[in-house]
Amino acid sequence: MGDRPDTNPPDSRLQDSDIQQFRQNFRGVVFTPDDPGYDEARRVYNRMIDRRPRLVARCVNVADVMSAVNFARDYHLPPAIRGGGHNVAGFGVCDDGIVIDMSLMKGIRVDPEQQTVRAEAGCTWGDLDHATHAFGLAAPGGIISTTGIAGLTLGGGVGHLTRKCGLSCDNLLSVDVVTADGRFVTASEAKHPELFWAIRGGGGNFGVITSFEYRLHPIRNVVAGPILYGLDKARDAMRNYRDFMKTAPEDVNGFFAFLLVPPGPPFPEALWNQAMCGAVMCYTGPATNASEALRPLIEFGPPAMVGLGEMPFPALQGAFDALVPKGMLHYWKADFVNELTDEMIDMHVQFGPMIPTVNSAMHVYPVSGAAHRLGRHDTAWSYRDAQYVHVIAAMYDNDADTEGNRAWVREYWNALHPLSAGGAYVNFLMDAANEDEGRVAASYRDNYDRLAAVKATYDPKNLFSVNQNIKPGVTAMVPGQTTAHVSER
Repeated sequence: MGDRPDTNPPDSRLQDSDIQQFRQNFRGVVFTPDDPGYDEARRVYNRMIDRRPRLVARCVNVADVMSAVNFARDYHLPPAIRGGGHNVAGFGVCDDGIVIDMSLMKGIRVDPEQQTVRAEAGCTWGDLDHATHAFGLAAPGGIISTTGIAGLTLGGGVGHLTRKCGLSCDNLLSVDVVTADGRFVTASEAKHPELFWAIRGGGGNFGVITSFEYRLHPIRNVVAGPILYGLDKARDAMRNYRDFMKTAPEDVNGFFAFLLVPPGPPFPEALWNQAMCGAVMCYTGPATNASEALRPLIEFGPPAMVGLGEMPFPALQGAFDALVPKGMLHYWKADFVNELTDEMIDMHVQFGPMIPTVNSAMHVYPVSGAAHRLGRHDTAWSYRDAQYVHVIAAMYDNDADTEGNRAWVREYWNALHPLSAGGAYVNFLMDAANEDEGRVAASYRDNYDRLAAVKATYDPKNLFSVNQNIKPGVTAMVPGQTTAHVSER
């Protein structure tokens, strides 16, 4: 869970009367362990996470968030910050602390003339897509519509539009932040620029982000869907995908996967529950050009299935939602990849076919194209020189299967890690406080000390520690300063 905000435990002076006073000044709902609904309120996306906070504060506005932050600080309660609630590491809940739950804060305003949108932190990508699609616009999100915009964006944001539009955080114009001292500030390139730099990839370390303003793109429909190959073609299919993506235009995005074919449409019944490999593609150019643009993948093999079709972008974003419902058990590990070498592909061919459940996944996402337009120091998200990020994710429903699922993920990752770029995409980093100790710093490389300095300025006592934690640096910086500082780690 990371370090507590200071050396003090949760304040033993906290009394029922203090909680009652907090409730009286709170417009949302406050749950304690004795309240009906507490168990539901503390439950998060990953059933593997079972933590019991002192309070769950379900906010309805920024004033509620400010009140909850002040209460957390005053009573030494570590705050867990929850937006859409999709984080598999379970950072949306904590033991003995307070959950600042913004899942009810779903206000969205689209400006079609400026092609921007401001959305509150409780929104999911499905919420945002619904609002922007009406204007023929889209913001780059992930690949699941139930994912919250907040967590995905703060960690970077890789998805279907990465090569065309960049990361989610690359499209941020401003954010509203409640800082550790309870202040409300707006951060952008012009105001609090160091804070704005840090939150674009630095996670929830620097405050509670209550709203996000994004640049939008004129994307209404896409040509998208899976292209699947039998396992006998896996090695050559992955090499073909690698070679194709090296020169593919930015209108082409697609991730390579090993999967058990879901038993239902649009997949042919003959393929149901078979272990296969393939690419899930998204083409943002003119629909009439899609077949030619994707020809190297369509003609290779030949494929066992080509499921491409024109669809509204939100339909693609929600296409896999049914495979990842809330309440399953999750165990993930990940790495950045500079190059899909033949040796790395051999490891995928060895372990990918052993995928344990239809919900589980091994995905290799490209982070090229528009994601490379920024330099590694332009945002906190450091790996601008990587070509891919892969995630090995066991997702299952039977507690008895935990040992076997963990073993598949760990053995697969252990085989790939020596061939990787060394760091991890923090949105896929599940065990930062345990077996992955040190991986947080590795994920930011030489951006880490600058992040630690920003942390020292905006959260010097590490109040916001329930995250992939960046500890405050030895010396704080004034807003706007860019000099790196030695951090405490």
